Formats: sequence, structure tokens, C-alpha cells
Amino acid sequence: MLKSMTGFGRAESTRGETSIVVEIKSLNGKQFEVNLKFSPLLKPYEFDIRALMQQVLQRGTLDATINIRQNGATRPVVINTDLAKFYYQSITTLAAQLELPQTDMLNVLMKLPEVVSPATEQITEEEWKDVEVTIRQALNDLDDHRLNEGQMLEADLQQRIANIETYMLKVRELDPLRKDRIRQRIEGLLAEHVGKENVDANRLEQELIFYLEKLDISEELSRLENHLRYFLEILREGEAAKGKKLGFVLQEIGREINTTGSKANDAGIQQWVVLMKDELEKAKEQVLNVL
Repeated sequence: MLKSMTGFGRAESTRGETSIVVEIKSLNGKQFEVNLKFSPLLKPYEFDIRALMQQVLQRGTLDATINIRQNGATRPVVINTDLAKFYYQSITTLAAQLELPQTDMLNVLMKLPEVVSPATEQITEEEWKDVEVTIRQALNDLDDHRLNEGQMLEADLQQRIANIETYMLKVRELDPLRKDRIRQRIEGLLAEHVGKENVDANRLEQELIFYLEKLDISEELSRLENHLRYFLEILREGEAAKGKKLGFVLQEIGREINTTGSKANDAGIQQWVVLMKDELEKAKEQVLNVL
């Protein structure tokens, strides 16, 4: 089953006066990239957090937020007075310039970044285990979203491949008629400009065979059929991450479709080639979201 790279996961846990909230949003990406925002208390565990996320999600562009809130006075805090004074001077100067009231300034200062921070910059090992469990819950929630969206992606890709196969069969039906038309057109031109009695039948047959071989698309259609079959086989594989592999196969499918169109030299076949290209582009857009 396919997994999408897009999804959202959230988890929350509480122990005593401590609340942990984890939110992770994932979008498609060629590699694994994470924009991580977390409490300074988790700084020593940043590498573990990133490794855990990559282990579960493997690929994608992530925005992750981990908040630790103390709901009571269970952890002492430190007030950065120097930073508060700097904020105060800047705010009062701005307020004077804008002629704004300077009421309740202390309440404003206490809410500014890093004015108030925990007295300790590290959590206990037991607290970290709670954080890790909450992160895993959010990752599992996101992974469920990825699976659900992956089911829709898989159904759509199967339909695109089925459409290409249908159009390919239409091309195969037209191919013998195309060859007959080419032969008749060449023979008609020779009869008109040279005279039928002046044409060497053996030489003409040799030239026709040579010319038709150059325009033959049977090998391209056979390879296209094999690529389509292989694409569906990959969809059924058990591994989770196969978006890149599917993308490579679509490139090969596109190469055979383009060669078929350029060699066909036939308006009827070109119409089906255009439809195949349209389905191929839609499939490529979807594969960009596959893990």
C-alpha cells in the first residue's frame, strides 16, 4: 500500500502539572527536512527527536512543534532582568514616539520571549520518556493520515495506468492500417510521377521494408506495456517508501510514449499519444506526493 508524504499528527499528554503538546505537519519533499520548534528544555534531546522522526516518516518536509507547559509552580523560574530592561527602554521609546499609553508595562514585559525561563535548562530522564512517548503518538497519528491519503493516491495511479494501457491498445489497433496507408501513398506517388510500368517491384519492396522498419513502433509499444506492468507490480510491493522508484518508471513510460508519437507519423495515432501524455502528467503529479 502507498503512503502519502502529506499529513498532520497531534498528541497531548499530562502528568501532574506538566502538559506536553506535539504537533507535526508533513508535506512532500525529495529528502527528509524538518523545521523543529521546541522548548529550550529539550535542547539536549534535539538529535534524538530528529532521528526518531526520520525513522518513522523517512521522507518529506516537516514542521514540528513540541511545547512543554508547567501548569503550576512546580518548577522555579528565572527572570532575565537585563533583557527586560532592554525591552522596556525600546517599548517606552516607541510608545513616546507614537504617543501611546504606557500602562501595565510589567505584564507586557513578562510575556516577551525569554524574559521568564525555567531555572533549569534540562528535564529529567523520566520527563524525557513522557515527551518521547507523546512524540511517537503524534508520529503514529500522522502516519495514519499518510496511509489514508496513500489509498486515494494508489487508486488514482492505478486508473491513470489503466487509461494509458487502453490508449496503447488503440494505437496497436491502428498500427497495421497506418502501414497500409504509408505503402499505398508511396506506391500512388510513384505511379503518378514515375509511372507504374517504370517501377522496379523488387527494389520498391526493399525500399518499403526499409522505410517501414524506420517507422515501426512495435518495440516501443512492447516496452511501454512492460513498464506499465512493472509500475503496477511496484504498487503491490510491501516496502513503504517507493515514490522515487515509481517516478523513475514513469520517466521510462514517457520516453516510450514520446518515441511512439515521433515515429508514428499518423494523425489518428497522435491523438491517442496526446491522451497518453495527459494521463502520464497527471500520474507524475500524484507520484510527487508518494513517500
